[in-house]
Amino acid sequence: MTADEVGTAPPVEGACYVYGVVPEPTDRAPALDLPGVGDPEAQAMFVRHRGIAAVVSAVPTDRPLGTPEDLHAHARVLDTLAASTTAVVPLRFGTVLPDVRTVVEELLEDGRDDFAEILKRLHGQAQFTLRARYVEDAVLREVLSESPAIARLREEVAAKDEEASYYQRVELGRAITDAIADKRHTDTAEIQRRLAPFAVATATAEPAVAEGVVNASFLVPQEEWAAFEKAAEELAVQWHGRIHLRLLGPLAPYDFVDEAASEIEEGG
Repeated sequence: MTADEVGTAPPVEGACYVYGVVPEPTDRAPALDLPGVGDPEAQAMFVRHRGIAAVVSAVPTDRPLGTPEDLHAHARVLDTLAASTTAVVPLRFGTVLPDVRTVVEELLEDGRDDFAEILKRLHGQAQFTLRARYVEDAVLREVLSESPAIARLREEVAAKDEEASYYQRVELGRAITDAIADKRHTDTAEIQRRLAPFAVATATAEPAVAEGVVNASFLVPQEEWAAFEKAAEELAVQWHGRIHLRLLGPLAPYDFVDEAASEIEEGG
């Protein structure tokens, strides 16, 4: 391994925590001004090799990783790179290799062609994630105002004691759940209609909470960032008091790396 293979990066003693892979930086600055996983004093730096670079930091091996601080440090490094318009292939949290030589030989050299192609596909793009959840009281009022049958059933349940109204309560809960599911489908489609035109790819995930609408991710070219954020803000204003929207980004393309890799495997 030559000096060129690790660029001007300061030596990392022992194990390396690997955040991701980026195009080889054009400048020779060795380190990012960001605290590393497992050791806030260990700054993230570049290990360069044949046009690509791994983003690494020294990591202690005498304790397990996984604290909230570790998770935040991992995301902070990757998302800072993405926000600076650097294409980045994020690796899974907890990726540790024994030394710099292994980073070069087993990660960068063995995966160079695939990494280079994925980085090319992700060039100039970052992920934005929109998390949407209903304001519970507001959506319930909406369901009751739109469905006289559900409103009537709710009144009947309220007029009886808990034991006597058991089956009606079950029926009421099912009816409200179904009505909210219909709204969720409609509102998710509206989110896609308003925001997807600014993205080159989208991904959705089921929300983890009952009042969730959707977790939607968008791969957005840099030139569309401002327009995308404006469209999301307009949606938030329109749905104020009904749906709470939280926009995260620009982020590393966590939800789109596998898709890019699959396209390469398929020859797309």
